[in-house]
This record gives sequence, C-alpha cells and structure tokens, in this order.
Amino acid sequence: MNNNVLPQLIRRPEVIQLTGLSKSSLYNRINDGLFTPPISLGARAVAFVASEVDTVIQAMIEEQPPAEIRVLVSNLIQQRKKSA
Repeated sequence: MNNNVLPQLIRRPEVIQLTGLSKSSLYNRINDGLFTPPISLGARAVAFVASEVDTVIQAMIEEQPPAEIRVLVSNLIQQRKKSA
C-alpha cells in the first residue's frame, strides 16, 4: 500500500492572506531568497507548496535573521528537487 501524501498547493491570494504581504512584497522576498518560489501548474498558473509556506511563516514568526531564512528557503527548494 502506498502511503505517500501529496503536497497541498495553494494559490497566491491565499499566500498573501496568510503572510499579510502585498503581492509586490511577496515577489521581492522570493527574488531575495526569503520566500520559496511558486511551482508552475501550466502556461499561466502557479501555486505555492503549502508546507513550504508554513515553514517560512514559522521562521518569520520566530524572527529568524534573513541569512537563516535564505538557508531555510534554499533547503526547501533542494528538498523539492529530491522528492521529484
């Protein structure tokens, strides 16, 4: 029996609501390596991995310094590649 749990995907409006960031602030954080980038769902659609968003939000709540959040984001992106 396969017990793999598929990751939950959430769209940008929900990420904005969860973080309280504006759209431009969210994308600035992504460009600065402070937030995980979305994945492509198709030609014009993207979504964020919910568990990654939760992890980054928790790091923000814990007031981790930007350098630590960059490492966290980098690790999350690497884990994506390993699980693919």
